[in-house]
Amino acid sequence: MSDSAEASGCFKKWKYSHHFSFLKQADKNITVLCKLCPGEKKLSAAVNSTSNLLKHLTRQHRRTLLSDPCSSSTDNPAATPAKQAKLDFTLAVQKVSEGEFKKMIAGYIVEEMLPLRTVESPSFRCILNKIPVCGKKAALPDRKTFSTYLDECYADMEMELKGKFESLQYISTTADIWTSHNKSFLGMTAHWIDPSTFVRGHAALACKRVRGRHTYDVIGNEIEQVHSAYGLNSKVTATVTDNGSNFIKAFRMFQKSDSDEESEEDEEVTFTDVEQTLSTESEGQFSLPPHLRCASHTLNLIFHDVEKWLQANESKFIYRSATSKCSAMWTKANRSSVASELVDNFFKKKLIVPISTRWNSFHDALSRITDIPLTELNTVCTQFGIKCFTDREYLFLKEYCIVLKPLTVALDILQGEENCYFGILLPTLEILMSRTLALRDELKLTASLPDVIVKAIKVRFSSMMDNKEALLAAVTLPKFKLRWIREEEKKGMVRAMLTTECHGLSLEDQQHAQDHKKPADSTDDFFSFEEDDCTYSAETEVMEYLKSAGSELGVLSQFPRIKAISLRHNTATPSSAPVERLFSLGNLVLTPRRNRLSSERFERLTLMRYNHFFKNKAAK
Repeated sequence: MSDSAEASGCFKKWKYSHHFSFLKQADKNITVLCKLCPGEKKLSAAVNSTSNLLKHLTRQHRRTLLSDPCSSSTDNPAATPAKQAKLDFTLAVQKVSEGEFKKMIAGYIVEEMLPLRTVESPSFRCILNKIPVCGKKAALPDRKTFSTYLDECYADMEMELKGKFESLQYISTTADIWTSHNKSFLGMTAHWIDPSTFVRGHAALACKRVRGRHTYDVIGNEIEQVHSAYGLNSKVTATVTDNGSNFIKAFRMFQKSDSDEESEEDEEVTFTDVEQTLSTESEGQFSLPPHLRCASHTLNLIFHDVEKWLQANESKFIYRSATSKCSAMWTKANRSSVASELVDNFFKKKLIVPISTRWNSFHDALSRITDIPLTELNTVCTQFGIKCFTDREYLFLKEYCIVLKPLTVALDILQGEENCYFGILLPTLEILMSRTLALRDELKLTASLPDVIVKAIKVRFSSMMDNKEALLAAVTLPKFKLRWIREEEKKGMVRAMLTTECHGLSLEDQQHAQDHKKPADSTDDFFSFEEDDCTYSAETEVMEYLKSAGSELGVLSQFPRIKAISLRHNTATPSSAPVERLFSLGNLVLTPRRNRLSSERFERLTLMRYNHFFKNKAAK
């Protein structure tokens, strides 16, 4: 038998051969004619393989193949779902440049607050070797080289912040001192409002080591140095700190008063010896910006006023007995793993243990206990070996949490940062007092407590209730305007104050507000006339602003005078909580295992982490 006849016989044994006509054989290939294709469609296939022909049927005549009675699900690829194509991920990986590669490493180390020795870890280097880099891949950095690169990045961050501050007219700062591992650090943050987008911005300025005693002159000198380093001396509207006596005295001694400014304007020109002036050391060599006390810290002090009142009147016995039983439960659940498991299994949640420096944690801890039914609570007390709560004690704790709930809400509002402005302080206090007084009719054992809280608020914030800057800040926030003021007489007084402030606004401030109102290339600026500004008086602008709709800050773009006043007075935050958050990050960086970290290196790592320097770079 010839080779052609043998090949023809093998082909005819194939189950799908009836769809083709055998033509010829050339060496190890055969040529056939497809009967299903229009015209003369010639196909070539190997003598010992019909895969090419089966592929043609599957692609071009799939319906015919599916309806073929000779086909089966086991050997017909058209009757079974096609296998998923394998993906080649090596082609999808995009190579990074050498600079991006370094930033990725630095961003990971700084953002995750890892030790610098991580770059020398063999397992970490194994991961880095898998990242494709454009061109010839440089040697992986060691700890010393990586530290030098971080110093360069920190210098870039400082330059970016200084450039940002140069474009701003108003900036506020917060300051506080933190001690950890027998080291003290002064932390400072900056806050501003973008005049074109009204977006709140913030950045950490310093977390520098302070040696020696924290006296007022040391604190004042350190704050002034930070302001000078970033060129903020003439831009800071206020610095917010807690109620520490050393901070209060520093601003009282070094703050520039209005009388000093007036005397400088009227003072005649005198000539002095420069060498003698420079060699003479005096306390008044620098001046600090206006000082604001932290509203959150002041609200925390109100709790101590409430506690003193409870300890001094007829409620002291029930207050002591109820809180002592709560303390016993917290101690038992916190120190004993068996007791903690019992609470977790019985209540399906853990008890909150209060922190001495944060009063709202005490309220949250009591609220967690009062959320538990009295019968279940006493069952656990019995197993703990603690005296059970009486009905009167349980009712007292519930009323105590109800009365102080508005205080905790106000505290959370004032500790905000993104959408929290100084103008939010007075409306928050007014609503806090009104809601606290509205609870009097619901109380039995603590009916006098709302009056005590409102009195404490008025005493603690007496300097703020009629403060001009605080009133202007509140009325220039479109969210509040005059709606938070109840007395008509006070509304008229604040309206007149705002109008007077618009009249006294300098041309520089008005121009700065107008610069961000329209694009620089607007053709309307070419056809502006001087009388246009005169016809739109301050009284008209105030009236139109108070009648305008909308609660977003973007509304201020229609009122340039109001906008300038709002930017100046609302730049500050009502509390120093942002610098506390900086210290929380610092506590994660300066761990006991990293106690040999230098103060300068610690500051740079903490500031870059707080400012998300590498994260923002990647987003751009």
